[in-house]
Amino acid sequence: MKAFRMPFSHRRASVRVFLLLLGALVILPACEHTAPRTEDEVESRDDANVLADRERAGTAQEQKASPLAVGRMNALRKHDAGSHSMAPPLTPGSEQYAYFDENDFVKTTSRPLSTFSIDVDAASYSNIRRFLDGGQLPPADAVRIEEMINYFSYDYPEPTGQHPFSVVAEAGAAPWNPAHQLVHVGLQGRRMNQEDRPSSNLVFLLDVSGSMNSPDKLPLLKKGFQMLVENLTEDDRVAIVVYAGAAGLVLPSTPGNEADAILEALARLEAGGSTAGAAGIELAYQVARDNHVEGGNNRVILATDGDFNVGVSDDAALIRLIEEKRAQGTFLTVLGFGTGNLKDARMEQIADKGNGNYYYIDGQMEAKKVLATELGATLFTIAKDVKVQVEFNPAIVAAYRLIGYENRLLADEDFDDDTKDAGELGAGHTVTALYEVIPVGAASAKDVRDQPTLKYQESAFTPAAFKSDELMTVKLRYKAPEGDTSRLIERAVPAPHEEDALASNDFYFSAAVASFGMLLRDSAYKGTADAGLVLSLAKDAMGDDAHGYRADFIRLVETYRQLAEGTPSASLVR
Repeated sequence: MKAFRMPFSHRRASVRVFLLLLGALVILPACEHTAPRTEDEVESRDDANVLADRERAGTAQEQKASPLAVGRMNALRKHDAGSHSMAPPLTPGSEQYAYFDENDFVKTTSRPLSTFSIDVDAASYSNIRRFLDGGQLPPADAVRIEEMINYFSYDYPEPTGQHPFSVVAEAGAAPWNPAHQLVHVGLQGRRMNQEDRPSSNLVFLLDVSGSMNSPDKLPLLKKGFQMLVENLTEDDRVAIVVYAGAAGLVLPSTPGNEADAILEALARLEAGGSTAGAAGIELAYQVARDNHVEGGNNRVILATDGDFNVGVSDDAALIRLIEEKRAQGTFLTVLGFGTGNLKDARMEQIADKGNGNYYYIDGQMEAKKVLATELGATLFTIAKDVKVQVEFNPAIVAAYRLIGYENRLLADEDFDDDTKDAGELGAGHTVTALYEVIPVGAASAKDVRDQPTLKYQESAFTPAAFKSDELMTVKLRYKAPEGDTSRLIERAVPAPHEEDALASNDFYFSAAVASFGMLLRDSAYKGTADAGLVLSLAKDAMGDDAHGYRADFIRLVETYRQLAEGTPSASLVR
């Protein structure tokens, strides 16, 4: 039989039609809502995302399709793979995230101590939300589970004693592996009333380079700082430093009650120019030093889309500068905005070294949370260099795993060393840490590496280990905001028993968030966790949700489930 061959002209026409159809599939999602909008009309996170999606689809060379199109492509790639594993997500632009391995199970007889610095950053959660709301699965290294857990507040008791925070702990069955136990450790920082807050000396260091010319960047930044200014008093002071092609003082240090002058200076800001050669951070710290308030809150607040050059030649020099200014009493908070060139790892690192926090602002809801609702936690440090050390009882605990905090781990000997830097706790902040524990005698599918046999020494349990009903002992060290000597807190945690009452809503909600984080990372430790388990835990443990953050988490998990299954979620249909 003679093979059929289409004429060349017909083949060329067919190819042209195919390319036109393919282009339409990619471009159509980005062409929705074509009516122009002004800054003032961007009144919600969804609106900001729509505007950002449309701009990125038309201008960013690195991202050829809208986030919704990317989400659909990811789903198709997953379907084509013919398995339940999700295809690698498409990361927009030149965003950068630091690689890390998840904490493994550790045998208690080999390493009975677990030591880490607290972490109250929340950038990872809002950044994940930005990916999912844009129709994408986040890169695994963008998922820091401790930041997801600590995005939410928990109903811990207010401190009543001499220490500025309370410590609570409870244990129960791990929802994703009932043969294991989950230990929940929580800290509650003392809240501050408006009249009790120390005076603030704030310097806004704002990126106004050309890359900030997007509705989800400089306009959103302005709205966020307007919310902050509304909460200042005559005892506070604000200066504004900007950087682009050069650094400049837009507003000298001004009393907080002169809101009109501060807001007018913010309103005048426009994005333009490059970030090359700016000396912004040097100028910002100098302005903060010139207006230093003894015993007050002296802080530089850096707001940028991430790919910034603040006048220091390399990261090592920048970190040394920030540590030097930290020692002088000026702390640093970092706020990230926008999509495409977010340098997540760098921003987290400099905030950590500056005795501050790192937040990612993905919309007005997050701006209000960070700069208004939780202003005390964002700006006012009540304890610094807060370290946690847990000693497990080897007669009860065969092995354990700290969930998250991979880039906050400390050497055991660092716990008593007051020269070692650690995390800060803000007024009203809660900090939560979870351990997955394998009890002695439990049937577990996890292989736990043992310590090599030693020739010259051996370890043995003390008699107290067998007599005690304690699962572990939690020790904390912290310093006063202007102190140099740490104080110690110690709490014992009893082993859970079957006859004990059910664990708290906080226990189960934090377990839901941890489960979700393990799903997003496709963790080897996720056990039986799936979106259904996460939703069941979260819905049953909603508790008091005054600001709607927990309800929004449930919405986000639903969005993830639709993406993972390869069908568009209702929240993605504009």
